[in-house]
Amino acid sequence: MKVQWVSSICTGKFFMFVLLLTLLFIDNGSCSGDIVKTLPGFQGPLPFKLETGYIGVEYTELFYYFFESTGKPQIDPLILYLIGGPGCSALNGVFYQSGPLAFNETDYSGGLPQLILRGHTWTKSASIIYPDVPVGTGYSYATTQQSYLLSDTITVRHIMKFLRKWLIEHPKFITNRFYIATDSYSGVFAPILAQQILDDNAAGILPNIELIGYISGSPHCDVAKQVNAKVPLAHNLALISDKLYETAKENCNGWYYDVDISDAKCMESLEPIHECLTDIYESNVIEPDCAVISPKPGDNELARRALMEAQQGQRFLPKSLRQKSSDQWHCKIFAYLLSYIWANDKSVQDALHVREGTFDRWTRCNLSLIEEYIGDVENAVPYHKNLTTTGLQILLYTGDHDLVVPHIATEDWVSSLNITVDDSWAPWFVEAQVAGYKVIYSNTGYRLTYATLKGAGHSPTEYQNERCFQMFERWIHFYPL
Repeated sequence: MKVQWVSSICTGKFFMFVLLLTLLFIDNGSCSGDIVKTLPGFQGPLPFKLETGYIGVEYTELFYYFFESTGKPQIDPLILYLIGGPGCSALNGVFYQSGPLAFNETDYSGGLPQLILRGHTWTKSASIIYPDVPVGTGYSYATTQQSYLLSDTITVRHIMKFLRKWLIEHPKFITNRFYIATDSYSGVFAPILAQQILDDNAAGILPNIELIGYISGSPHCDVAKQVNAKVPLAHNLALISDKLYETAKENCNGWYYDVDISDAKCMESLEPIHECLTDIYESNVIEPDCAVISPKPGDNELARRALMEAQQGQRFLPKSLRQKSSDQWHCKIFAYLLSYIWANDKSVQDALHVREGTFDRWTRCNLSLIEEYIGDVENAVPYHKNLTTTGLQILLYTGDHDLVVPHIATEDWVSSLNITVDDSWAPWFVEAQVAGYKVIYSNTGYRLTYATLKGAGHSPTEYQNERCFQMFERWIHFYPL
């Protein structure tokens, strides 16, 4: 009996090994990673472990950046960090949100932008994978034209296969606590991916993923509620008058999304509201409405010249250009502009081990992908609702000056989950100052923390980086905000 027992264990391990290999090499995809020790624009060797590579999934090659935790990588959580758009590069997360690097905007006078260390990086407490998804984003590419036809459901399937293959290639992280982190549009993926992971784990699909929960900033979730909430939030922020709001509320019955053009009274009421908001920067209403470098880089002379430089391989941005466009350099467009120059530089692509000839030009956000992408999940609330019985830990956070994903829309659908309020609306603090407000919900092990970031816009990590870092640090270590 003892011999038979040992034999069955060995057989089971061999079967598991075969399953892992099968998962690793299906879909005609490749798996490869390279350690990056130096980067153009950064002085000296990188003081952290960076790996880049491609994971092949269904005739696509998905590029990724992996930053190992500078804390205790063997026990720190592993995070899959997904950027919005859909179609915005993973470098958004690395340089502008949660990663360990940023551009030196203060001293830039031309040439290749310089990189500096970010003090408030999430990689102090977590290892983070930043993939360029969906395909066509950043440095990712497809080997067939058909593979560029994308939707929410297809993207989720690709992400799941990417994740499992990445874990098989990096087995030492399989047992680490795992979280999904999303920004903006990718918020729709978070609950769907979480449900899929739980279902696959229950079905015994390998590798088992130690999912603890997910984190979503400016979470895209319910299209109708988000669009509808723009009018009441614009009123709350004093962008439209009481009279305009009350008239529209009465004539549109409180519903401003997908209005029937034959409804003359409602359409007439909305017209002056649209005029009031035309010149407002919706991502953050208190910031200047500068020309956006992406997805329309041709709209601005500064952006056009910078992109021309990147395309032609020039290494110098004239100071005269900076002087002529001085009114634009205080805008977010400037930081985005630097990413175009840096990511299109041949030396940078060589350092990152980007495959030559696989894309025409790196863009921060791929406009053609965004235009053709099919958003076939318009409402992810049912997925969130299903997960309230699972024991997952959730962190949702929004900027209170964001008209793209209004915080009141998020608060509306969160309240519709009908879960118990543990801690009612109250301020949370960073360095004795109110950083925002929070509500904590629970349901037999499931716990949802919702927080606002005071003064922040869309993608709060780009506006309140230190506060978002403090929020993340407390939450990931199970401390109250």
